[in-house]
Amino acid sequence: MYNVLKKIIKTGFLTEKPPEANADWLIQSRLQESILKAFGHSLAIRHVDAGSCNGCELEIQALTNPFYNIEGLGIRFVASPRHADLLLVTGPVSCHMVVALKRTYEAMPHPKLVVATGDCACTGGIFGKTYATCGAVNQIIPVDVAVPGCPPTPYALLQGILTAIHKDKKTNKNAQPND
Repeated sequence: MYNVLKKIIKTGFLTEKPPEANADWLIQSRLQESILKAFGHSLAIRHVDAGSCNGCELEIQALTNPFYNIEGLGIRFVASPRHADLLLVTGPVSCHMVVALKRTYEAMPHPKLVVATGDCACTGGIFGKTYATCGAVNQIIPVDVAVPGCPPTPYALLQGILTAIHKDKKTNKNAQPND
């Protein structure tokens, strides 16, 4: 035991330097501040797969892992559109999903934020407008922010959510529905 203590005193403490600030961490802190300023509570997201290949869903699921930890940022996914602040739509809208997408949008409280995720949701992607699909999400419901990519990265998704929150805060934070 004496030899171990002597070695500790002679060598000193060996620790790693703290990590440098990462630009990605700044995006996450800005997002958390924006959510609290805009809503006063955590952001609730309702995700709707309107007919995608599930590539975008894998990236959305990656947001919930310990590396991205969106729960820690104050973002959570909800099962009911009545509890949602933001609608996250993936895939080109298939003809069978038109009614469900409209009903989900109509069930959301105001202000309604919609983010189209992935090339298919933004433009129709490789599917376009066919007998089975109606094309991009903005053909069916109004879209606030489009996040392109096939699939978009988790950081692009976070940036799109941040953009939607800022856009809503600038335009119609307390707007009431006319319909």
